[in-house]
Amino acid sequence: MTHRVTPLTANWQMRPTDQFRAGQYPASDAVWLDCTIPNQWQQHPLLTDYVGKMVYRTRFPAASTPNRRQWLRMNGVFYDCRPWLNGHDLGVQRGYFMPHEYDVTTLLSAENQLTLEIHCPEEHNKVDKQLITGVFSHWDSMDSTRNPGGVWLPVELIESGPVRLRNLLLTTQTITPTHAEVRYRIQSDALQACSGVLQWRIAPHNFAGQIHELTTTVNLAAGQYEASGLLNIPDPVLWWSHDLGHPALYSVTATLVVDGVVSDVSEFQFGIRTFTMKNWIPYLNGQRFFMKGSNYPPTDVYLATVTAERCQADLQLARDCHMNVLRVHGHVAHPALYAAADAAGVMLWQDFPLQWLYHRDVLATAQTQVRQMVELLNNHPAIVLWCMHNESFYMADTSDERLWSKLRTYFSVFVWNWNRNVLDASLQQIVATVDPSRPTVRSSGEYAVPLIHAGTDAHFYYGWYKIYGELAAWQKIIDLFPQNSRFVTEFGAQSFPNYASAVKFMAADLKKIDWATLQRKHSFQPDMLGHWLDWRKAADLQTLIDMTQDYQIAIHRHYIDRLRMRKYRPTGGILPFMFHDANPAISWSIVDYWRVPKRSYAAMQLAFRPQYIFCVLPQTTIAQGTTIDIPISVVNDAHAAVPVECSIRLLDPHGAVLAQHRMQRTLPADCMALQIDELRLTPTLIGTYCVVLHLQSTADEMTQTYTIDVIARKE
Repeated sequence: MTHRVTPLTANWQMRPTDQFRAGQYPASDAVWLDCTIPNQWQQHPLLTDYVGKMVYRTRFPAASTPNRRQWLRMNGVFYDCRPWLNGHDLGVQRGYFMPHEYDVTTLLSAENQLTLEIHCPEEHNKVDKQLITGVFSHWDSMDSTRNPGGVWLPVELIESGPVRLRNLLLTTQTITPTHAEVRYRIQSDALQACSGVLQWRIAPHNFAGQIHELTTTVNLAAGQYEASGLLNIPDPVLWWSHDLGHPALYSVTATLVVDGVVSDVSEFQFGIRTFTMKNWIPYLNGQRFFMKGSNYPPTDVYLATVTAERCQADLQLARDCHMNVLRVHGHVAHPALYAAADAAGVMLWQDFPLQWLYHRDVLATAQTQVRQMVELLNNHPAIVLWCMHNESFYMADTSDERLWSKLRTYFSVFVWNWNRNVLDASLQQIVATVDPSRPTVRSSGEYAVPLIHAGTDAHFYYGWYKIYGELAAWQKIIDLFPQNSRFVTEFGAQSFPNYASAVKFMAADLKKIDWATLQRKHSFQPDMLGHWLDWRKAADLQTLIDMTQDYQIAIHRHYIDRLRMRKYRPTGGILPFMFHDANPAISWSIVDYWRVPKRSYAAMQLAFRPQYIFCVLPQTTIAQGTTIDIPISVVNDAHAAVPVECSIRLLDPHGAVLAQHRMQRTLPADCMALQIDELRLTPTLIGTYCVVLHLQSTADEMTQTYTIDVIARKE
């Protein structure tokens, strides 16, 4: 007999309450709203703005089976939850992403009532937060009026024998041409000490290959216990990202047999692979490669609505954009995302859900939850890196640029703050111990400052936040401090979604748009945009959309070109901010909430091509008669040599061809940026000159244009 899982999804009711009542809620004392699980209460049309305490309840039958144990499993609840089963208090659980299990064998009857008292309060003090909910409680890229409270993953009744396999973790230790050494960890719950036999079946899931059947003996103590050992898997087929190979997955079935009877079974998918970072240059299975991707916010502001199909579509959009990595930004995502990434061969940088600053009382809770996150997600080969915190410096509101706020931010970034130096350092140490197979980043956005900070990955918002300054200033910074270009995980600018999507949440007439609502609910930062573009003079909505998307494209290309020029010297990865919107928004995304790509998606698709021709202009505006040199470069990220034909044209303001070159090259495998030509321009005309670049390979082709504005010389 194997274990039986019974989802408790139907026949639920919910009701708001001002005070919890120890599970005692008579049917007649208030109106109960029907719902199904998963459910976040603001999804209900009568509760769209409700924040407070909520009670869920359901009735369900349960059949008792001799010598079998029954477990109630809560897979995900925002945020504090106290379950009551048939009047028995099961205790408070805290945290939104980790499952909680309860042995309810002795509490069940033929008919049962389960009541959940749930509270997901608002974080009123944004620089002393206490809920580990990451971007769901405090972020400038998601509707801040939404509250995530509710049961966002299924509630289940699970049956096992005397020993329950609470968790089973696999980690690739070493890989040789003939075998892979995989360490297993079993987390069990046994009624009494016993010996058992683990029968392993490791079978190809998405490729043709050999089935491996192995047997190991385990000695288990009574109660919760952890045992470990090694598995040797002959002739392993490795998991690769989609751009390097095939994301080979094995279906693993581990059957625990005690006294000749099956006690429990664990089934999951697993990929054999190794991942390391050397000076922020990544290696997958020992193969150096260049990381290109984006920041992935929650699939939806309400995780309960997420489906496997939505996640698979997002991963396909990422693949089509030549991305091999997504950063799960400031949250633990829906399980469907991790399964989709494993299958799609898209690597994941996984953040622990800490965003900006937290109260010191959160330390112990964070230490517990970070271990739970790592153990929960351990078996996913797509996850290659853990990060403890996003931007662990003073930040209450990104649009607040008062002098005092700037000074406090500078101090927390460059000198010291408890969140980074104590909290994050502690979490990093725990994770490095629990999972030494993956790199661990203390916090994202730590700048490298000689003699002060070694730094981590860098965030740059030159050209958007005024605190950074002009876009051109960024080049000087990375020339002076090149370590800050090792791995860049945030840059960008806001843009409006395409017209058909925009009019779903704003008026088509600019004069009728509720700009305050766009700021409050849809992330819009009008003052930042207005610092760079005179957007208020747009004639109509389509003009405004084009204006903002053009600016976003220019920002992206400026950063990406210069970072691709620095490939491996020292840049190891580029992850602009951000991929999509979790709710209707005017944001940094390249794909809107309805998954309609903006023009900036197509521009990034071009900029991330494996074979890419580009130029880094020293200036984009020059005076008439001034000489400018225009270097032309190519780069190849594919791990095979690629023959290409390159065409370069320089056009004057009237479209006349001033220079034209055509050449053939074989780009070495995974090469750094190579300069293939250099043009020299001394313009005699006022107007816009164009550098038109074309690259043709056997597979496809690309064309892009760079412009140089020539103005009259000042006398």
